[in-house]
Amino acid sequence: MGLSIAEMRRQMRAERDPEELVRWRRVLRADSRAGAKPLLERCEKQLAEIRAERKRLEGLLALREQLRREGARFVAGVDEVGVGPLAGPVVAAAVVLHDEIDLPGLDDSKKLRRSVRERLAEQVREQAEGCAIGSASPAEIDELNIYHAALLAMRRAVENLRRRVVPDYVLVDARTIPGIRTRQRAIVGGDANDASIAAASIVAKVHRDRLMRRFDEDHPGYGLGRHMGYATAQHLSALRRLGPSPIHRRSFAPVAESEQR
Repeated sequence: MGLSIAEMRRQMRAERDPEELVRWRRVLRADSRAGAKPLLERCEKQLAEIRAERKRLEGLLALREQLRREGARFVAGVDEVGVGPLAGPVVAAAVVLHDEIDLPGLDDSKKLRRSVRERLAEQVREQAEGCAIGSASPAEIDELNIYHAALLAMRRAVENLRRRVVPDYVLVDARTIPGIRTRQRAIVGGDANDASIAAASIVAKVHRDRLMRRFDEDHPGYGLGRHMGYATAQHLSALRRLGPSPIHRRSFAPVAESEQR
């Protein structure tokens, strides 16, 4: 190649294409310079990490592949976010992934940094046969209770998905969605164990967080864009000082108590 060790190190630093890494490995094995050996070890490590990640993703897709062998063409994953906060909607997403996906790092949204979630959310939307959002408002949460409002948000997500692609099977994180015609299966810990549910959890989380940052501009003083409506010390202090905003869930005890002050 005629490259210095420093230049080789720079080019390899961000390389994630396994074919390119295999090429680098071949070059480094033939390089007798002392500095080539550490680069070869790094290259081998990167290849091992890529193989491990591919194997992990294959495991996340195992149930989908089984269902497809049994005749299901479009398998959707469904998950919701925002059950616990004191403010804002509960949001669900329904996602049908393409046959072939390239989503390194795909995982339960709660385990991911914001930057990784946002990158993956865009990639999921690009690599999905269909992707849809459903939500239930704070008023609906107060009327129905949070459990039934979350189910409503998930049902709406599936209904909205059907406008793009009609799923043959729905995989749901730990819930059974009432009122949908499609076969479904509840999977405990589904957002950590199934690729389609993990993808839905990421899309729902990113969508809701963006909503909460917009609500923060409309209802300043609560810090909604930082804690996303959860009951942090900052949020509880703002509730005591300002009282509830129009997007607070008045059926939740801390909000109801702040109204009585």
